[in-house]
Amino acid sequence: MKRLKAYFWPVVGLAAILFSVNALYHELRGLSVDEFIASFQAISLGSWLLAIGATLVAYAALAAYDKLALDHLGHHHISIWFITVCSFTTYALSHNLGASVFSGAVVRYRAYRSKGLTAGEVGVLVAFCSFTFTLGTLMLSAIVLLAKPDIIERFAEFLPIEMSLTTGVVILALVGLYVLGSLIGLRPIRMRWFQLHYPRPSIVFRQLVIAPVELLGAAGIIYFALPQAGNPGYVVILGIFLASFSAALLSHAPGGLGVLELVFIAALPEMDPAGVLAALAIFRLLYLIVPFVMALVVILIYERSRFLAQRNGGMP
Repeated sequence: MKRLKAYFWPVVGLAAILFSVNALYHELRGLSVDEFIASFQAISLGSWLLAIGATLVAYAALAAYDKLALDHLGHHHISIWFITVCSFTTYALSHNLGASVFSGAVVRYRAYRSKGLTAGEVGVLVAFCSFTFTLGTLMLSAIVLLAKPDIIERFAEFLPIEMSLTTGVVILALVGLYVLGSLIGLRPIRMRWFQLHYPRPSIVFRQLVIAPVELLGAAGIIYFALPQAGNPGYVVILGIFLASFSAALLSHAPGGLGVLELVFIAALPEMDPAGVLAALAIFRLLYLIVPFVMALVVILIYERSRFLAQRNGGMP
């Protein structure tokens, strides 16, 4: 049974990749490599710089996720530099490896345990960051549905536009209940190894500000890299990104390979597929590949320093 569980998510991720690649093949049968290269080369230096800036915004917000979680736990002694490096490494690995909660938890456990957090506190930190991401996704999804209710037709033409408005209102109501619970001061949930405390109002309000920023930045990478011809605007691109990125995470495919591209190509029929693929290639380069390489270097340096400290009789 344990062996089956170990293989379950990799099999799910592989199945998602195969399905997406097959669907993409049918969507892009008429696209040539030369068209893709031409679209990639047509992206201006200004667009590259804006996309790089959006990447920095996204990863800065991810570091703020960890800082919020540590403030919630009452750990204020950890330097912002350590938090930033740990957060960057965590997300750079988890975004590429799939099963982000589990792969990210391993990195955070190693790092934050060295700063005095208990195993239970690391578990709360991981859950808090995952919830913050979910909160941001829900908030922005509701805003997009209310601002551009016809976006629902890009994913399912048979659904009425009114469903967008209803769904948006319901989501914002749920977010409001979460805020209300903080203002009321609900009692903590007591478990065997730790207590799960409801975030204080000051933490919750910071969540409401910080949670969407990472997604706004990540969607901005693609928006800035897309060609102007047929571009439906940032709000629509944001909505498509939220749907595609969520689908990629749920698929557990490493880097959302194929899933991200499939949703974007299908949801932007008015745009040149070569231009869309070029923008997504830049997204993968800036948001996934470059951070992944940098994260591997950080891990090698960190583990080497711990090994040397252990060998010299220092703290492990």
